[in-house]
Amino acid sequence: MTIEEQKDPAAKTEPEEKPRQILTYTGKPIAIPYACTDDDIATFGMTCTEDDPCPIYAEITGVQPVGVQLFLTGNIHNGATTMYSLFLASEDTGKTWYEAHERIPKAGLDQVQFVDFESGWISGQILESLPRDPFFLLTTDGGKTWRRRPVFQESRIATIDQFHFESKTSGSLLIDRGAATETGARYERYDSMTSGESWQVREVSGRPLKLAVPRRATSNADWRLRADGKLGIHIMERRTGTRWERVSAFNVKVGECRPKAELREPPPEAVVAEPAVPATRGIGPRTSPAKPRTPPRLKKNE
Repeated sequence: MTIEEQKDPAAKTEPEEKPRQILTYTGKPIAIPYACTDDDIATFGMTCTEDDPCPIYAEITGVQPVGVQLFLTGNIHNGATTMYSLFLASEDTGKTWYEAHERIPKAGLDQVQFVDFESGWISGQILESLPRDPFFLLTTDGGKTWRRRPVFQESRIATIDQFHFESKTSGSLLIDRGAATETGARYERYDSMTSGESWQVREVSGRPLKLAVPRRATSNADWRLRADGKLGIHIMERRTGTRWERVSAFNVKVGECRPKAELREPPPEAVVAEPAVPATRGIGPRTSPAKPRTPPRLKKNE
């Protein structure tokens, strides 16, 4: 206990941060770590067996450079179901990577925007049978820490179609509810003056809405992601003049799910019965002899 805690019992030390697992690109595709659990198999309804395991994949959907930093967004899935969000960051232009935020169950991350070297946003939603509960990851310290903020206070079927921030505090987003409501409204526009901490509806329409900034203007033309199906890898490239230069690559397949073998208790050892020992006159039978004895030989009568 520290001196401060002795003076104030309510004082608590900050929990130690878990060390980052660093993934290094050496020219070979990076293997994104994933360890399947029995809970994963049950939660995501997988029918895996020891002889027929379920393959697990990574999907990378967005890339955003911020100086020498790079941010990649996506998800981990089993081919049919989204399992976890995926958010990778690099502080040396793609040589090494680490996971910048814990994985969110059943979620996918998509668009990334920074208005400067400090303030940034990442859009995401829960990806079940229908996308729902859109949210943002926000940072105000250049990506060192991120906090999650929902768009709605209640659970709703909806997805973030596009968003854009004009400044640290002011931004807009477009929501697609996936189907028309009773009033015929499927599309909604929201504004925020609180850096994305909260949102207010500004427009509702039965037709698709547009932001003042076109979608292509929010993307970075000097960076791109592409998948190589033959090699089974995601490739991230940067434009240098008229050519594209590979910066990093990641394996599409990250692992497999198979049920763990049940730990069965070994069968009890067979109990070997001790041979019976004949009773001696005047003395009761021996109940636990040290070791069996050979019966004495009988002499013939002369």
